[in-house]
Parts: sequence; structure tokens; C-alpha cells
Amino acid sequence: MLSRSNKVRSALEFYRSMKLSGLQPSAHACNSLLSCLLRNELLDDALRTFEFMKTNELITGHTCSLILKAIADTQGCDAALDMFAELEGDSEQKKGFDVIVYNTAITVCGRLNNWVETERLWRRIHENGYIGTQITYSLLVSIFFRCNQNELAIDAYNEMIQNGLEPRDDTMHAMISACIKEEKWDLALSIFQKMLNDGLKPNPVACNALINSLGKAGEVKLAFKIYDIMKSLGHTPDAFTWNSLLGALYRANQHADALHLFERIRKKSSLVNVHLYNTALMSCQKLRSWDRALQLLWQMEASGLLVSTASYNLVIGACETARKPEVALQVYDHMIHQKCVPDTFTHLSLIRICIWGSLWAEVEAILDRVPSNVSLYNAVIHGMCLRGKVESAKKLYLRMQNNGLKPDGKTRALMLQNLRKDQLKVKRLSYHRR
Repeated sequence: MLSRSNKVRSALEFYRSMKLSGLQPSAHACNSLLSCLLRNELLDDALRTFEFMKTNELITGHTCSLILKAIADTQGCDAALDMFAELEGDSEQKKGFDVIVYNTAITVCGRLNNWVETERLWRRIHENGYIGTQITYSLLVSIFFRCNQNELAIDAYNEMIQNGLEPRDDTMHAMISACIKEEKWDLALSIFQKMLNDGLKPNPVACNALINSLGKAGEVKLAFKIYDIMKSLGHTPDAFTWNSLLGALYRANQHADALHLFERIRKKSSLVNVHLYNTALMSCQKLRSWDRALQLLWQMEASGLLVSTASYNLVIGACETARKPEVALQVYDHMIHQKCVPDTFTHLSLIRICIWGSLWAEVEAILDRVPSNVSLYNAVIHGMCLRGKVESAKKLYLRMQNNGLKPDGKTRALMLQNLRKDQLKVKRLSYHRR
């Protein structure tokens, strides 16, 4: 009664008088006193009481939980785990253990993100014949997920369900993310559906993660179904939502649908970013829609977005697939004017389209402008050989070697092939002269 009333001094004096009189308080009374002492931050008195309880075999699971929490708060988690190991190794003290004590020790491990010790405690629960509670499994899933041990989190969740325990809202949210990281979208989807069936409301992060996962798995219809559910739950789609949906359509080769969705997003949302534009430009490239790609580029620049090299490359790539070399060169010149630095991919795309258009002067200009690059030389020599400009290819090959660049296997093979042809021509000429 005194302990419950938080009359700590009176409770402590009464406890001491009982000991002097040779009377032994019950385990319940000692636990009540221990709790009162810890509430009042009297750790030394609490530890003395704990030692008395150990000596007199009065320790219960509640006792251990109280003292472990106190040690973790005052002396650190490592000290608390050391005490737990000592208690667990004492066969007499261990008699008072229950699953709650293990829950407390797992909680302490969670503070340290110590998933290895957490897994060991989980195994010890099994070995000692205890059955985990909802809190046990919630802690296990949370710690394993936080430590990126997603397979262990999934195992803990499955065991929880097998034991007939209902997972909490936060546990299911963590599980959706864990399953997605392990590319188990079907399990993530079933947990998502369970949340809806149980009247719970998946948060925007869970919805976005599932949409993205389904899109990557090629489940476009399911991705859009989750999007509809997300809206019905009152969540507002963000840039990640839109990018996941656009990416799903792009990966499914539904490029026209991707461009249609992008246009809807652009008109209705202020969240359009460079990444969304780039996904739309990738669809333009696949559709050979160079004019639409140009339109998107002007829109990007007009909106004030910082247009990256990757974006210009995609526009030039769309011109390449549409066989529009003059337009590609204009985009390249504009890119330079905008002080955007082209990279190897920019120049390779330009070289390929200029070779297709037989714009050899432009090819030479690109090689002269750009620092010596083995990939560009290889590409030009390949193109020249395929277009029958063997003499030009030979000159460029020599120039390449003089610049200290090492040709690739295909370049060397083409040069050898044409050298053999020349040798055959010489032999035939010699034969005819005879």
C-alpha cells in the first residue's frame, strides 16, 4: 500500500523493520517496493532490494524486467545485457524467468540495434519452451527490419501468424517494406490487403512502396489498383507515386500510355521534376517521337528546372532513333550554349546518327572537339567500315594508335579483315599483270 501510494521513505522503513524482525516480505511486496524505488530514482536502494530478493529466491519475471530497464536507463544497454546474461546463466534465478523478461532484454537489444543478440534471444525463447507474445514479435520484426535483416523479419512475422497472434499496425507497415526489399511483392500485397480487411489504413509510404514494387514486377494493373486505393484512403500522390506509375508503364512497353499519364500529371500537379521528365523522354525515345521529346525539353527549360546532361542525351537519343541527324546536332549546339557539359554517351549518340546520315564532316568535328576517347574512335571506325569508307577508317585507326588509344577487339578485327582484302587485291593485280 505504501509503495503504491509512492510513500517511498515510509515503505523503505517498513521493509527494513520487517527484515530486522526476521520477517520476510513476499515477492509481490518486494516488487512493489522495487518499482517505487525506481520511480523515485533511488537506484542504490533498488539494487540492495534486488540482491535481497536474489538471496531469498524471491525473484520473479517482473523483478528482472524492472531491474533490467533501470540498469539500461542508468548504466547503459550493454550493462543491462551483461546482467541479463548473468541471471540467465544462474539456474536458480532463471526459475523466475518468463517471456516478459526476454521481451525486456530484446527491447534493450533494440536500443543498440543489436540484431545478432536479438536473434539469439528469440532462439532461447524457443529452447526454453516459451511462446512469444504480440509484443515479442512486434519487437523482433521492428529490430530485424531496422537492421536490414528482412528475411529474419519475415520469419518472425510468419511465426507470429502461425501462433494465432494478430500483428499490430506498425508491424504490418514494417513488414510491407521488408517484403518489398526482398522482392516478395505477393506477400507485401497480402499484408496490405489484410490491413484493409482489418479496418486499418496503410500509410502513404506503404502505398508508394507497393506501387513501385508491383511496377517493377510488371504488375501494372495491380499497381494502378493500389493507386486507386491510395486515393480512396485520402492520401495525396507525391512525386514518388507518379514516378513509380510512369516507370511501371515504361517497363511494360506502354510508352504512349506513359506519355499520356505524364501529360495528366503535368497539368494537375506541381510535383513534376526532372526525374519524371526523363521517364517521359525515355518513352519518346522508344516511340521515335523526336518532336514530342523537343517539346518536353522546351517545357523543362521554361519551367526553370535544371536540365541535366542525361535529359539532353535522351532528346538526342530520340532524334537518333527517329533518324533526324540535323535536329540532333541542333540540340547538341543548344546544349553547349546552355553550358551543359556533354558526356561520352552524348557524343556516341551524335556520332552514330551522323554516320547514318553520312555527315562525315560533323563526325570529324566532334572528334576534333572532344578529348581523345577510345569509345568514340572505335564507334567511328566501325561506322566507316560498315559504310565502305575503309581508307578513312585506316587513317583514323593510325591516328588512334598515335594518340596512345588501344582499339577494341571489333575494331582490330575490322582492320585485319580489310587488310586481308587489300592483300587479296594486290595478289590478283599481280596475277593479271603476269
